[in-house]
Formats: sequence, C-alpha cells, structure tokens
Amino acid sequence: MLQELSVKNFAIISSLQLEFQMGMTVLTGETGAGKSIIIDAMGLLTGGRGSSDYIRQGASKCTLEGLFTMPKNQELINLLEELGIERDDDALVIQRDISASGKNVCRVNGRIINIANLRKIGEFLVDIHGQNEHQELMQSERHIHMLDDFGGKELLKRKEQYENSYSEYRMIATKVRNRQKNEKEFAQRMDMLQFQSDEIAGAQLVVGEEEQLLEERNKLGNFQKIADALAISYGAINGESDSSLDKIGYAMNELQSIESLDPEYKAISEAVQNSYYLLQEASADLARNIDSLELDENRLNEVENRLELIRQMKRKYGESIETILAYYQEITRELADADFLEGKTGELESLLIEKKNQVIKHGLQLREMRKKVAEQLEKNILHELKELYMERTEFDVRFTELPKDQFTEEGLDQVEFYITTNPGEPLKPLVRVASGGELSRVMLALKTIFSKSQGITSIVFDEVDTGVSGRVAQAIADKIYQISENSQVLCITHLPQVAAVADYQYFIEKEIVGERTETKVRRLKQEERVTEIARMLSGSEITKLTVEHAEELLSMAGKERH
Repeated sequence: MLQELSVKNFAIISSLQLEFQMGMTVLTGETGAGKSIIIDAMGLLTGGRGSSDYIRQGASKCTLEGLFTMPKNQELINLLEELGIERDDDALVIQRDISASGKNVCRVNGRIINIANLRKIGEFLVDIHGQNEHQELMQSERHIHMLDDFGGKELLKRKEQYENSYSEYRMIATKVRNRQKNEKEFAQRMDMLQFQSDEIAGAQLVVGEEEQLLEERNKLGNFQKIADALAISYGAINGESDSSLDKIGYAMNELQSIESLDPEYKAISEAVQNSYYLLQEASADLARNIDSLELDENRLNEVENRLELIRQMKRKYGESIETILAYYQEITRELADADFLEGKTGELESLLIEKKNQVIKHGLQLREMRKKVAEQLEKNILHELKELYMERTEFDVRFTELPKDQFTEEGLDQVEFYITTNPGEPLKPLVRVASGGELSRVMLALKTIFSKSQGITSIVFDEVDTGVSGRVAQAIADKIYQISENSQVLCITHLPQVAAVADYQYFIEKEIVGERTETKVRRLKQEERVTEIARMLSGSEITKLTVEHAEELLSMAGKERH
C-alpha cells in the first residue's frame, strides 16, 4: 500500500506531504481544487507518461516521491532482483524527477531505472481507475489472465502444465524450422565449425603452457650469457689458483681458535661459518648446473614454432588459451546438436508431432477447467451487479476457439468478457460499454471480485461514481468500502454517501499565497467531516437539515462497519 506521498513543484502544488493508512480514504473538495492532481502524481510515480507541463511555473523541475509497502508477490520480487533493486525492510521508495528540459529520472530504492521498468513495478503497486481508464478490465487481452487468477491454484497449476508442453513444442518447432529454412547456410556453418574444431583439437592446447614456453625460450635464447655467468661465478668461488671459498675457510679456522675468548669473536666466527657452508652449497649447485648445461638448438626451434602456433590460434579464436578452449566446447556442443539434426531429421519431426499432440491434450483440459471457472465467475459478477441495482444485466465469459493447429502460450482459446445492461439487447464486449454510470457499477462489481486475487496493494478510484445518485450512490459507496477490506482504496468523489463510509477523509482546496494559487490538503477531523459532507449534500449553503443529514450518513456508516 501507499504509506507516504511527497510532491514538490507539481502543477499548482508547491510542496505537499501526505500520509495514508490501510482501508478507505476519500479526497473531497470543490471542483477545480486539484483533487485529480494527487492522482496524477501517483500515476507518474508508477510509470505514467510525464512531461514538463507538470512543472510548477517558475521551477526548474518537479519531484515526486512515494513510500510503498512491499507486496508479498513473487513476480514483483523476481522483477526487483532482475533489475538489481535491493529491498529494505519490505518497503519501496520511488522517486521521479521531471526537469524543464523534459528529462525524467526515476529511482526505486535509490537505483535509477527507466520508465518502462518503473511501469512494470507500478503495475504491482497501484491500480488507477477513472471514467475513461479501467486498465486491465478495459483490455480484452487481459481477461484470460483475470479468469485464471479467479480460478485459483488448481487452474494455475493446470495452466502451468499447458505452458510447459507449449514451451517444449516451440523449442522443437524452432529447431525444425531453422533446419528446413536454412539448410544450405546450416551446412556451410557446420563445415566451418568442423574445420575450426579439428584445428583447435589438433593444436592440443594446454592451459598454462604458453607461460612455460616463454620462460623456456628466454633461457634457450640466453644460453651463452647463462653459461658464462655460471662459469665465472664458480671460478670466483672455487677456483684452483685463487679460491674465495678457501680464503673464507682460512678465516673460519682462525676465528674458531679465538671464539672462546670473547662473545663478539664467537658471533663473528659463526657468521663466517654460515657463509662458508652457504658458499659450499652454492658452489655445488653451480657445478651441477654447468654439468647439465647443454645448448639444444632444435629445442629452441620447437619452442618458437609452438609459440607461433599458439599466437595464430589466439588471433583466430580468442585472446587466451582458456578462451580458445571455451570456444571449442561451445562449437563441439553445436556440432553435436547438428549431428542430431543431420542424422535424425525424421525423428525430430516425429517428436514435433508428439509435442503438438501434448499441447492440444493439455489445452483441451485447460479449456474445460476454464469454462467451469467462467460459470462461477459469471454467477459472482451477476450477484455483485444485483447489489448495485443492475439485476437485469447479463454477463458472459465468452470463449473463441483459435483456428485448428493454432495455439498460443495462453491456450487454445481467446477469452473476453461480454455484457448487456438492457434486456433484449445483444451482449457486447465489455470494452465497448459506454454509459458512464453503468460502466462505473460494472467496473466496481468486477473490481470487488478481482481485488482479492490480483494482489494490487492500492486501488485508486478517480470520480468513478459520476452519473449516479440516490440508492445507487449508496450501493456504490458500500461496494467501494467492501473493496477496501482487501486493498487500500483512495477515492476522489463528489458523492456524500461515498465520503461518509470512508475510514479517512482529506479536504483539498485552493489558496492564494503571495499572489499565486496553491493546492492545500488536510485531513479532516470528525466534526470537520460533518461540515464537508453537509457541503457536498447542499452545495455552498449549509443548513441545519444538511448537517443533520451528514451526521446521519456518518452514523449509519459507522454502524455498518461495526
């Protein structure tokens, strides 16, 4: 649900911050006071189309911010994870800035996203209904989803079974289609991949070998330098005529003879001894390396040739041996798939027929279950409409079978809601129902049923009660309140009956501040609600009778809630 709404420099609002609660909240006020501006702000926060026209005169940008309770909806959770949006304390903070240049910046929990993704998130948070905008209800392609939602877990499980078989069918169909359509191109590609596979396999590349070869080449290329350095070093340490090792040995012997006379002499003697033994080890290592040192010119050529082969393979297939081997695994898999298609085209086509039959089988089962659910939905809708004084209305969930061998991921049928509110008149698609008052009641009936299953946390009604009065107005008020028992409801209304049943009421008015018009909003206390509802009943002149009537409406609404 929407917990807080903050608006700055938006239309005729300079700065506004509102807090909302669960239940039903109405926004009332005189015509033109700016009630719809609040709804416009909510629409923009959830991905509506924005423009610089919304910016308050003289400001460089407008800022909208909303704090929403995170709905317990796995689809929304998956979407947020996909977009890299972190969830903190099960809350979503949405901010949208619109600049005078027309630039839009949208943030969800601090992460910048585009308008399209904001709209996807907004679909889980707020459902705004106005006289000419009923979103899902007015989109015939969404009716099948609404029917499935109404059917509950059992129907959704059956639908998932169909979707799985449909997905398998599409995968096999794509392979068959690609094989048939691109046979020549396919063969050429397979030849190329086979050549590449053979070349990479023949190279017998090993991860890490290039580094070892470079090190070996460096040694072979510097053979003479290494040989000279080893010989000179050995001669300096252990030469026959002037041996450094012998001289250090003499020094060691002399120091050993006096080391007991002074601790410092002993320390010097031990240091010389350590040096002597270390040089002995170094001399032995030098001798071993000199004995084993041998120039192998053929090996140098082998190393150079191997490094050149690796360089050519890197130029063709990747920047490193690891990348080349990864590419080799990729084309090996593709060649394996190609062998399957090459050798078993007939088997693949037989498998396609088998998968198609599974799709049709599961589609027929899904159709049967949907039709049973549709019957119950029709009964529920008619019951709701009866309570709204539309007892003669006919409502039908109509199935249109797709042509033979044509099916979609939704099933074998198209589903659309049909209705007629006039006895004797034929049923027509719901999306073409035109009467304002009747459409409001139809929408409320549908929304009452679907509010429990859709999972929308906030539902906004923007003057959907236009064109009704009397007992119908009271019925609409009761129906809106009924919806608020499952979802947070925000409602702009001119009907006193609707305002009276609300849990909370905000009054919206225009004021002149510093020669400029501003919209102000304040929450009404109980006695203020009486005055406002009396104004809604009588217009500008409030009488004792209208006050009593207002008190009666509020009293009756309170009794019904308890």
